[in-house]
Amino acid sequence: MHLAKFRVGLIQMACDQDPAQNLAKAEWRIREAAGKGAQILCVQELFRSQYFCRVESAELFDLAEPIPGPTSESFSRLARELSVALIGSVFERRAAGVYHNTALVLDADGTLLGTYRKMHIPDDPLYFEKYYFTPGDLGFRCFDTRYARVAPLVCWDQWFPEAARLAALAGAQVLFYPTAIGWHPSEKAQYGVAQHDAWRTIQRAHAIANGLYVAAVNRVGYEGPPEQGLEFWGGSFVADPFGQVLAEAGHDREETLIVECHPRRIEEVRRNWPFLRDRRIDAYSGILNRVID
Repeated sequence: MHLAKFRVGLIQMACDQDPAQNLAKAEWRIREAAGKGAQILCVQELFRSQYFCRVESAELFDLAEPIPGPTSESFSRLARELSVALIGSVFERRAAGVYHNTALVLDADGTLLGTYRKMHIPDDPLYFEKYYFTPGDLGFRCFDTRYARVAPLVCWDQWFPEAARLAALAGAQVLFYPTAIGWHPSEKAQYGVAQHDAWRTIQRAHAIANGLYVAAVNRVGYEGPPEQGLEFWGGSFVADPFGQVLAEAGHDREETLIVECHPRRIEEVRRNWPFLRDRRIDAYSGILNRVID
């Protein structure tokens, strides 16, 4: 385990329709955050474009890119120049007809440590991701950056305790969740507060249950036609291993969070709440079933 304290940076952005403009914005915001001391920086899910999964259109596969490709190469140069670790997000073209929603992890020397392909793929109104993304096949992965051991997970993954647990068991000190989640305009008045609260609560629960830091970074802004678009709710935050929210962004503006994390805090919390010690691994075989009939 890395023992020195480290600072994470979360880049909460609104996105334009021009991928080049979005990449340029992310780059200058990363530079700005690095200048303020951030050492491990994460951008939101699919930051190169607006959230295209609101509709099913074969033309939108043109947004995909390979790895290595423009985003990974840009982030590699930036990481090396600034001596920061970066967690990026790519609509990955793996092969003709095979696409993934993929997180990149680059170390502070620009090395691409590896990728994580989103494992849980949603299919909800205006979140038609099963049309675009093949489920991930790399498992739940951890990466040792210069500053900390991190596990990237992506958006819908944040609702699944199994993903967080497996990352924790592999030694993650921070779970990073690049995210694109928002309100349907017709539902916001009635359900909006509860929906956001559930999203925030489940991720704080992962921090508590696993005794580690959780960093969730979401986009902001309204995308799509009136009444048929999504209002992304921002609210990016970092929670400590006790579930306390250390910093949180607003719902309606671009914002960068920079938060200091202490590995010693992980040790302190796990000594007092030794959930990993008390797990009954001899009794959990049922978890591998879809349901227990």
